[in-house]
Amino acid sequence: MANGKILRQLFRAGTAGDADAFRLASQAVIEEERQKQHHLLANDLEQILYGSDLNLRASNSTPRVHYDVPVDKERGLPLLDIRTPKRSLDEVILPSSSSAALEEVLEENRRADVLRSYGMKPAGKVIFFGPPGCGKTLAAEVVAFELDRPLAIVRLDALVSSFLGETAANLRKVFDFIAQHPFVVLFDEFDAIGKERGDSGDHGELRRVVNAVLQMMDSYEGRSLILAATNHEQILDTAIWRRFDESIEFPLPDEKQLKEILSLKLRGIRRQFEIDDKEVLKEFKGKSGADIERVIRRAAKRMILREQEFLTIKELKSALVREDLRKS
Repeated sequence: MANGKILRQLFRAGTAGDADAFRLASQAVIEEERQKQHHLLANDLEQILYGSDLNLRASNSTPRVHYDVPVDKERGLPLLDIRTPKRSLDEVILPSSSSAALEEVLEENRRADVLRSYGMKPAGKVIFFGPPGCGKTLAAEVVAFELDRPLAIVRLDALVSSFLGETAANLRKVFDFIAQHPFVVLFDEFDAIGKERGDSGDHGELRRVVNAVLQMMDSYEGRSLILAATNHEQILDTAIWRRFDESIEFPLPDEKQLKEILSLKLRGIRRQFEIDDKEVLKEFKGKSGADIERVIRRAAKRMILREQEFLTIKELKSALVREDLRKS
């Protein structure tokens, strides 16, 4: 069953006769059912929504509002991708301290008017750090979804230019743009523009970029919530950390979080083992959430194609071997 937030959006749109909002909420319901592995239900709902013209889905997946996204002068590439978020808070599984910090950021931004009435501001700049695949990018989408804002992802491939001074100019375009709109903005792989200035391997241009980032973050007073994510927090310039209101760690899952992730990803899949089976937990120990999701998806595909009724530990182990080979 879809979560309460989506259902409220669906009912509001239906009673108001807002066809566009109804379609967007319906798409979110379909996507959520797919995430739960309820593919038959998702297909049925999609068929009801679109009828025979399923190509409408692609045209309706873009944001309704047109944004004049800035571009890189060197190659004409857009500096940001604007997306409609679809994933909710129950998909982010973190240690209690990290989860509480994330929920505090959400509450502060939901009730920003209350804070401002007391002369205070909500957290406006937050950095996520931790190993790859532990949910940083997912969390950015979830924050955007929970705050009912578009997600704007800064494209580092377009942002970083080969021309002297152009990267800083691109940064200025991005900060000017996000200041005008209420986005949730994600600077993924933030270490690419926030690397320690004392690194002897870097030339003066990169040091100037870091200085530009610091200055723009200091002076930023815009409407967007800025999120940064890094897998390499140890190489960030020490001055960078002071520019963020909050820092939230996304570590590899411990046993408790591992059980929660398995429960989420195996939902709707018939299986011959329990979530807390010690053999299963041992196999997934040290894996990230993204690793676990890929393994389960691969194993489920094999189960379906072989027309097996239940997923077994044997399929999981085989998929784990494939995952290890893929990463070696």
